[in-house]
Amino acid sequence: MAENQVEVVDVINVIMKKYIGLFILFISFFAFSQNENNTYKKRVLENTEVDLISSFYGQDGDNAAVTGGIGTEKLTDVATTITVSIPLNDNDIFTIDATISAYSSASSSNLNPFDASGASRGGDDDDDEHDDRSAKPTAIGPATGSPWVESSGASKSDVWVNGDIGYSHASENRNSIIGANLSFAKEFDYTSIGVGGNFTKLFNEKNTEIGLKANIYMDSWQPVYPTEIKSYKEVNKNLNDGFFEGVDILDQNGAIINKTGSTVWSPFNTTLVENKSRNTYSASISFSQILSKKAQISIFLDVVQQNGWLANPMQRVYFGDRANYYIGNASSIANYTSPKNTDVFQLADDIERLPDTRFKLPIGARFNYYLNEVVSLRTYYRYYYDDWGITSHTANIELPIKISDTYTLYPTYRYYTQTAADYFAPYEELLSTSEFYTSDYDLSEFNANQFGFGVSYTDIFTTRRIWKLGLKSIDLKYSNYKRNTGLTAGIISAGFKFVMD
Repeated sequence: MAENQVEVVDVINVIMKKYIGLFILFISFFAFSQNENNTYKKRVLENTEVDLISSFYGQDGDNAAVTGGIGTEKLTDVATTITVSIPLNDNDIFTIDATISAYSSASSSNLNPFDASGASRGGDDDDDEHDDRSAKPTAIGPATGSPWVESSGASKSDVWVNGDIGYSHASENRNSIIGANLSFAKEFDYTSIGVGGNFTKLFNEKNTEIGLKANIYMDSWQPVYPTEIKSYKEVNKNLNDGFFEGVDILDQNGAIINKTGSTVWSPFNTTLVENKSRNTYSASISFSQILSKKAQISIFLDVVQQNGWLANPMQRVYFGDRANYYIGNASSIANYTSPKNTDVFQLADDIERLPDTRFKLPIGARFNYYLNEVVSLRTYYRYYYDDWGITSHTANIELPIKISDTYTLYPTYRYYTQTAADYFAPYEELLSTSEFYTSDYDLSEFNANQFGFGVSYTDIFTTRRIWKLGLKSIDLKYSNYKRNTGLTAGIISAGFKFVMD
């Protein structure tokens, strides 16, 4: 298995070298093929700009996908993004964008829910599919777990990193802009490489703008699975070996089953991730028009096609037409779907299965209107359709209120509603006769409301300075999000823009 890891890394290195080479060639062509003209013209970007954004996000809910549509959804995430825009000359800008996000997820921790009791069975709690050891029991006492109790497994927390480099070139008359970008992202269970390009054309004395954009993202899974399914395959279906050795399995009535009998627990489908790639191809077109001195409208259309393994192998499903089996305290089975259950866990019937293609079509519009010197209106609407059966509507309104030359307040409201995917059903309502199935509530029918409030400070003269950086603006914002399914979330963000001498 280690050889497979090396092969994946080698392939990624080859791809990165290939696209970085093309990207550098692209930059060189435009950076050194400029019109030699000594007459003065305004630069696209006068000085290097640095944007720094940090945020803290927290959520809670009762429909965790990792535990089959029930269980704690507690999650916290701290993220920081830095963007550096560098003018190469009058017409060209080079951009570097980097994000690091550290999160802790109670739901993800329950890939191995039995770690909460110390019953990791031989210390194999890293959920590494490349570790073929049959874990032996080392814990004393029965194994217990619960979808409502956060485990101490290695999948409890992780760090997501993303990097993006971009280049844009503006024509001499500033009526055409062409650009390209290359991105890389990494998390514990996937790696992503992206490449894209964009073109913008301005007409009608720059009152009309048309934009085109295309991106390709090539993702590679390093799949991790629920502990019971992974362990079942490792011991070749022997429930008296590895993780299962010495562990009692209970039926729906709480009775201990005979592991060598005819009626025992087994995963419905032991075929796991077969295609470890997930590719996304997107293209978009946008149109923007200044209607008057006070009004502007823009319209956009995106076309997205995804291919590959699109389901999440971490997420369990439970079928209503199959018998239930558990590990833990028999007396808690009656309260399994209640947070009162702290010491019994239901063994999965399968992992989430979804089609290997998905087509998405969002279309939307923005309308901004300058009411007066104090108040402006910003509105947004988007309609979304995909061939999994989801349609959604998003409406957003923001009302910036300028209270001084430097300070602006901006209350916001966002409403979202969607239909359910064809393959979604709640816990224990799926059927094993279906080809595809999920209990991920992100694919369920729901509506959500989000209220936000922000304050912005702007100093176009950058009178406040840190070293060689002049502070141009500060943005602080808080948003509160609620779904009718019970999920609640809040995010606090702070953004700083600096201009370098």
